[in-house]
Amino acid sequence: MHLDRRLLLAGLSTLLGLRAAKSQEKPPEPAPHEAIRALPRSLPGADLQVIDLWPGEPPGGGSGPDSDGYRYVEGVLGDVTRVQKPCLLAMRPANPNGAAIIVAAGGGYQFIALGNEGVPVGRVLNAAGITVFLLVYRLPAEGWGAGPDAPRQDAQRALRLVRARGAEYGVDPARVGVLGFSAGGHLMGETAVGTANDLYALVDEADAQPVRPVLAGLIYPVITMRKPFDRTATRRILVGDEVTPFEMKTYSVDLQVGPETPPTFLVQAIDDPVAVADHPLLMFTALRKARVPAELHLFERGGHGFGLGAPGTPAAAWPGLFLAWIRLHGFLNR
Repeated sequence: MHLDRRLLLAGLSTLLGLRAAKSQEKPPEPAPHEAIRALPRSLPGADLQVIDLWPGEPPGGGSGPDSDGYRYVEGVLGDVTRVQKPCLLAMRPANPNGAAIIVAAGGGYQFIALGNEGVPVGRVLNAAGITVFLLVYRLPAEGWGAGPDAPRQDAQRALRLVRARGAEYGVDPARVGVLGFSAGGHLMGETAVGTANDLYALVDEADAQPVRPVLAGLIYPVITMRKPFDRTATRRILVGDEVTPFEMKTYSVDLQVGPETPPTFLVQAIDDPVAVADHPLLMFTALRKARVPAELHLFERGGHGFGLGAPGTPAAAWPGLFLAWIRLHGFLNR
């Protein structure tokens, strides 16, 4: 059953906020409450089915942000903030092939760019027969006791929940991957390399499912907390100005790569001023050292936050390259 996100009780966006133009590093400025309520119901993916991640309060404690009783606040261009109740938004293809990908849009862990990254890539994957689940994850600085681990808990739970409910969505639990952009790329990278660590106490039968994705796509991701590559909002939100050795290891994706890391696809523009090209290079080096199958694409231009890529630019080639790569790994063969 498909439900309009804005009509759910105890739920969803109050439709606030304006998107900070293509920046993954600046949070959106909210617009007046009453004016937004009058906007047409045309937000990106507004009719998607909502799946709550947790049966009760999320783990780790903390009250979270004030969102007026809604699950989260969404700006007119699809930027999400003030996530009170993390969830998945299901995008179901007309002809499902049994594969699923959980998508985490970016935003420097300050907002989630569903409109620029989540919904557009979901449509591309749907057209290829893949069932997509957009992850609306908790933002670390919004009052959660788990802090930087709150989004990681949500990502682990998302993988388990999608597998546990696979029959309901026509999804093969053995064919569930992840895809992340920018800070969402950091989140999905952390999820891919951290599968040996349960970040929360198991809450129900769904948590008996494995947390390791079958493959991971990381698009202009933030990878490392190491200097001099740490000049990102992601680093500031997660660990602050001073990074301890423990935080360096825990939140640098490349430092946790091992033989169990799933096959990984990396995309970046060399002129990216936010997550500089060293981020995917460090990750690719770590993957090669661990003998993990990997593919890396570096484009001369594109900057940061290009989503699917502007039509006619080299960066717009990455979705097709990604589809070819997941075909190689059995996601398009059925």
